[in-house]
Amino acid sequence: MDDVAGAIADPVRREILVLLRDGRLSAGEVAEHFAISRPAVSRHLRVLRQSGLVRAELAGRQRFYTLDPEPFGELVGWLAQFARPAGWEHRLDALETEVYRTRRERRPSPDVKAPQDIGEENTA
Repeated sequence: MDDVAGAIADPVRREILVLLRDGRLSAGEVAEHFAISRPAVSRHLRVLRQSGLVRAELAGRQRFYTLDPEPFGELVGWLAQFARPAGWEHRLDALETEVYRTRRERRPSPDVKAPQDIGEENTA
């Protein structure tokens, strides 16, 4: 998880991941999107490859990169603990709370006798 977090800490690497989301690109095609040198882009691609976020495939003299989203899973799971429910998830949580509150209010107290128990006392 730390490798993934470190890899996405750089804005250039995050942009590379967005580019690769749409499909496979060569290192040169990735470099065309940035105003930095090709060696700098290659270093960013190496960091992404080492973290497992991208895979490289050699085809002739070109190296093609593809996104591998699987390593994001652990990081996403960890980050989820900080996200507040939104939309339907929030509404369903509120509904669950209301259901438990209503059940608790309807539960008879031990001091209160059920109607069938009252009738039995009078006949005894």
